Amino acid sequence: MFDLLGRAIARRPWTTVLAWVVAAGACFALASLGVGGETVFERLETGAPGVPGSESARGDAIIADASTTGQSLTLTVSGVAPAAPGLERPMEILHAQLAAVPGVASVIDPYVVPEGPTSPAAAPLLAADGDGFLVVVELEHALPEDRASAALDQVEALLRALPAELSTGRDVTGRVGGTSLIVEEIRTQVEDDLRIGEAVSLPVALVVMVLVFGGFLAAAMPMIGAIASIAAGLGTVHGLSYLMDLDSSVINVVTILSLGLSIDYGLLIVSRFREELHRLTDDDGGAAVRRRRGDGAVEEALRATMRSAGRTVAFSALTVAISVAGLVVFEPEILRSFGTAGALVVLVALTTALTLVPAVLRLAGRRLLRPGLVGRIPGLRTVVERTGDVTATEGLFSRLARRVQRHPWLVLAGSLGALAFLATPAADLSLRNSTIELLPLGSDQRAYVEEIAAQYPGSAAPAVQVIAEGPLEQVGRWSAGLADLPGVASVDPPTPLGGYVYVGVRPVSPDPGGPEASEVVHEVRAAAAPFPVVVTGQAANQIDFVDALVARAWWAFGVVAAATLVLLFLMTGSVLIPIKALLTNVVSLAATVGVLVWGFQDGHLEGLLGFRSTGGIETYVLALVLAFAFGLAMDYEVFLLSRIKEQHDAGMDNDTAVRVGLQRSGRIITSAAAIIIVVFVGFILGKLLVIKEVGFSLAVAVLIDATLVRMLLVPATMTLLGRANWWAPGPLRRLHERFGLVH
Repeated sequence: MFDLLGRAIARRPWTTVLAWVVAAGACFALASLGVGGETVFERLETGAPGVPGSESARGDAIIADASTTGQSLTLTVSGVAPAAPGLERPMEILHAQLAAVPGVASVIDPYVVPEGPTSPAAAPLLAADGDGFLVVVELEHALPEDRASAALDQVEALLRALPAELSTGRDVTGRVGGTSLIVEEIRTQVEDDLRIGEAVSLPVALVVMVLVFGGFLAAAMPMIGAIASIAAGLGTVHGLSYLMDLDSSVINVVTILSLGLSIDYGLLIVSRFREELHRLTDDDGGAAVRRRRGDGAVEEALRATMRSAGRTVAFSALTVAISVAGLVVFEPEILRSFGTAGALVVLVALTTALTLVPAVLRLAGRRLLRPGLVGRIPGLRTVVERTGDVTATEGLFSRLARRVQRHPWLVLAGSLGALAFLATPAADLSLRNSTIELLPLGSDQRAYVEEIAAQYPGSAAPAVQVIAEGPLEQVGRWSAGLADLPGVASVDPPTPLGGYVYVGVRPVSPDPGGPEASEVVHEVRAAAAPFPVVVTGQAANQIDFVDALVARAWWAFGVVAAATLVLLFLMTGSVLIPIKALLTNVVSLAATVGVLVWGFQDGHLEGLLGFRSTGGIETYVLALVLAFAFGLAMDYEVFLLSRIKEQHDAGMDNDTAVRVGLQRSGRIITSAAAIIIVVFVGFILGKLLVIKEVGFSLAVAVLIDATLVRMLLVPATMTLLGRANWWAPGPLRRLHERFGLVH
């Protein structure tokens, strides 16, 4: 199959390239212009991830259905006492202007309350330090989207102008906030982070590949595939957004994955093509040397590349896609969307690697063997000669393998000890479903929410929200007892909510998602009530999310593990190698989670990476990291095993096959790892906390896997297993002979 694909591409390279230009251009236009002017970013959603059908989701739905008002905007005014003279007239004018905006249902501020700012009823609208007040504007319920958007724009402009009107002789400031502005700020930050990530990653990755290949021409080949993959991936995500809800962070995370894998796969294809072309054209005393144009060497090299590296890339992409697709087993919609989108972009990266990259290789042909300009620069010549050599069977990695094989038990113990040490912080893992905390510290909307919580606690929503289905008086008597529960600071008076009764419970801790709030949720849910009760809020939401993860975790792991074992068996014909790969990946993942907890939950990297720890790791980030990092680990496992298996099939004994296989693949694995780490670091430089966590953890996962695991742990275990590496029971051996995929 791979040989036929290679022959077809070799004979029609321009057709393949033009088809990709059209497809990638169309996908990029779809994503950036959209259908009806709605871009891919505008189709993404934001908000705390939830679990359909959970108790917290039912509570949120009841609150939303019972709402009688539309969207709202709030202005926080600071730097002026509410009772200061001269405020009534400008506030009266503002009130009239806001009320005249089509779609505005109500305007609330301390000056419309009877007796004004001195009234007890105005207390929730007054700053705790006595130096400010709120103006709250609510729109009509169920306004059409276009009318609501126009009204919000007019209201925002009027509110932002007020502080300047009040600044005569005073230093008055103000912030305008609301759900619509928070969503818009997150969407804008997603776009900014994506641009920053690509602007950093692509140029640095190109430099690394120039050193790897010794020239710009060869280095450009994987980059062409990566750019096409990004464009096609954006179009794929845009199309998927019409079939399911996609969180705003999906676009960045899948772009990270697409960019990294495209470069990885392109790197492997280009490197193997140059190796095959050298084999066919170098004068080594053989009779099969080819030196002239038209002698078929380029086409034959391309077909050999597709039979070997193309097969490896296909195996690798399937394992990554299966790992990522394992997320669809979980109940939360956000994980299903990540799993579906991630698997699709992996397949896009595979397609570019097996079609577009070979086509441009065919067009470049023998020029890829010529020394590049970089190799003529003094000081870089030696580096390029070493990194760009694709033909050596002896070198740094074979020498490393020999040293490992002299002391395999010592290397095994040392590697496992180092991984166990790195995994230690994972024992204190705490999971969070953060909201506004995901925005950067300098965010206007984050500052607005923090100001509301600090200065207007009476206006902030309670961290724990109870919806009871019972008579108001009976609920009141029951809810009064909630004040005696551990960790509860106060309980708001019950209020009617449609056919329900709403009760706000405020924990002692101001952190709505902290352990104290979570404990209050457990206590309230355990409190006996003579009527149906549901509990929601940030802490309740994250409790339900974690429960949903735990409930399906073994199913997800089982599906991914079974598929991985089958694929690796079909590739190697061994029973032990797939099991060994699975176990080493689990140990590597534990170390990755440990480093993530140390850096983000414990806050050791706050200053370096510019964030404030939330005291935990985002729930869905943990699931993403485990799925994506497992896939990437299998990516490099397949790279290494394919070369070792190739040497073993050629007649080498186990230890020699490991040494030569590591030498032939070690340069590619370390180069690919260096490039993909650069890609992830580019996204760490973004400002959204969730993207920082994903980028950092995947960079760490790749670093650990490409060094401790692939270079030390795998050679050590394969040396200790010896001939047993390739063992399989008779029935399975016969099964592999019939269905196994070989070069």
